[in-house]
Amino acid sequence: MYFTLVAAFLVILVVALQGSAPRQSDFPYKVPLDPQGLLELSWNVSYPQQTVHFQLLIRELHFGLLFGMSDRGEFENADLAVLWSDGHNSYFGDAWSDAKGQLHMDSQQDYQLLGARRAPEGLYLLFRRAFSTCDPKDYLIEDGTVHLIYGILEKPVHSLQAINVSALHGGLQRVQLLKPNISIPQLPRDMKSMEITAPDVVIPSQETTYWCYMAELPEGFPKHHIIMYEPVVTAGNEALVHHMEVFQCAADFDSFPRYNGPCDSKMKPERLNYCRHVLAAWAMGAQAFYYPEEAGLAFGGPGSSRYLRLEIHYHNPLVFKGRRDSSGIRLYYTATLRPYDAGIMELGLVYTPVMAIPPGEDSFILTGYCTDKCTQLALPSAGIRIFASQLHTHLAGRKVVTVLSRQGRERQVVNADSHYSPHFQEIRMLKEVVAVFPGDELITTCTYNTEDRNRATVGGFGILEEMCVNYVHYYPQTQLELCKSAVDPGYLHRYFNLVNRFNDEEVCMCPQVSVPQQFYSIPWNTFNRDVLRSLYSFAPISVHCNKSSAVRFPGQWEKQPLPSITERLREPSPHCPALPGGSARCPRPPAPGTAPEGLTACLPPRTSRPEHPSRGASLPTQQCQPLPWPCLERGFSS
Repeated sequence: MYFTLVAAFLVILVVALQGSAPRQSDFPYKVPLDPQGLLELSWNVSYPQQTVHFQLLIRELHFGLLFGMSDRGEFENADLAVLWSDGHNSYFGDAWSDAKGQLHMDSQQDYQLLGARRAPEGLYLLFRRAFSTCDPKDYLIEDGTVHLIYGILEKPVHSLQAINVSALHGGLQRVQLLKPNISIPQLPRDMKSMEITAPDVVIPSQETTYWCYMAELPEGFPKHHIIMYEPVVTAGNEALVHHMEVFQCAADFDSFPRYNGPCDSKMKPERLNYCRHVLAAWAMGAQAFYYPEEAGLAFGGPGSSRYLRLEIHYHNPLVFKGRRDSSGIRLYYTATLRPYDAGIMELGLVYTPVMAIPPGEDSFILTGYCTDKCTQLALPSAGIRIFASQLHTHLAGRKVVTVLSRQGRERQVVNADSHYSPHFQEIRMLKEVVAVFPGDELITTCTYNTEDRNRATVGGFGILEEMCVNYVHYYPQTQLELCKSAVDPGYLHRYFNLVNRFNDEEVCMCPQVSVPQQFYSIPWNTFNRDVLRSLYSFAPISVHCNKSSAVRFPGQWEKQPLPSITERLREPSPHCPALPGGSARCPRPPAPGTAPEGLTACLPPRTSRPEHPSRGASLPTQQCQPLPWPCLERGFSS
């Protein structure tokens, strides 16, 4: 049956906003929540109102669902909007889950239901949520990755507390909710397009696959500027194509072998590892990427490889078999070159094992520096303009931030992601262009979690090794392609000596023993952990101020002092609504007959409470009343 819920539930299907359904253009961002595509989320962002409006399409409704946000996509300590039915009546409310996954009605209702309507394709729920509610039980919606969670109720429940989240059919989806409000630049008339797509691939019947496909530009393809790109996703596979990237190969090789298969296959030619220059990157939920009007990414022409590698991450948790896919990325380019070539610069840490994270750490920080000495030497006097950024770590990464510092003072955050996931990486356009001048410093800090590991994690290229990188996209292009650092190897050698002096177990210092092996042999007691953390915070660094040829700029780059920061940026203060509570903001009681029959909204208990009760505090029994439609604000667009 299209809807399996009792007939009483169907009466909630109404059209809000004075009877008119919101236009599709009112919700420019869209993503499937589940692998089968039964739940589809659309949203828009209003920066003036500091609000996100959501439109949730439920193609097969049973007895309700949970939708919300949490730190890493877990159902514990989550902020939730819940729609549920006891088989007779239906309810919508703002709830939260505790550390054990038990649901509680929130005393401050901040998910505001705006309406619901039935369409041939399913049920649409319309609701909104402020970025910040100043409710300690609510998730703070901020820049960067947001882990959305969902759960489907397949049986009626007599109360919110009766919902067992561990028994739900649910999952998570990662998105960037707060998209930048950037105007689309005018595109040239001579613009052409080129599709780099997989050739009718049979998606492997396993949860995770990275698929590689080699393509090539025509012989003698002259220099062009890429000015835009967008995803090409095979219809029906929207929930399986997780992210895609197009890499250009190194120009050092005259040719590259053809290949179409899994990226981790032993049959993959080793030379494909030299295809690492990113031309385009897309992740689920992202829209088309536009270059600024004054710049484009050069490809083709002398000194540019004709060979491209497409990499697609398929996420197939339901292990579908026989699905065929021809997804990829469409590049838009022009022969009319723009004033500036765009460039890509690597910031952060050098890929080296001297930077390591002890096992069992819940939050270990490593920092890489692009120093004032390097930017003074390598950047033009007018500086560069950073307009986009792609953050990157491997599996242990949890947070990444790059900060611009000038004369010892932190001036601006270039890009930050406090809920970073290595499974969701995309090139993100910045909300505002960041100007970097000679003598500025770019400091990239990564936070790691190794609680599930029993030996040290060292820096390197392997998936179980770690990276800390920010690929910044900027113009005009310079010779500076890599501006990173690592701890001075001599000081790390002193650390190993110190460990030997203060521990019973000896760490082998033999010349034939590698740095990773020395880290692996350390007994990770509190002393050894704290000293390593302290070493990384004061020891001199080796700076890599490299040209595209991988050769350093002339200068002394070893044993450089850490940049001295005398003034830090202030943590942004959350913007709180003018009045506490969600439904409590309603200026008047609901007018008779204005609520959709059969649907009630759960309001705060009519009892006094602390302004900021702790998450574990017990709350009075919920009270559900007809939905107060008169206090709805009009419109969904920003």
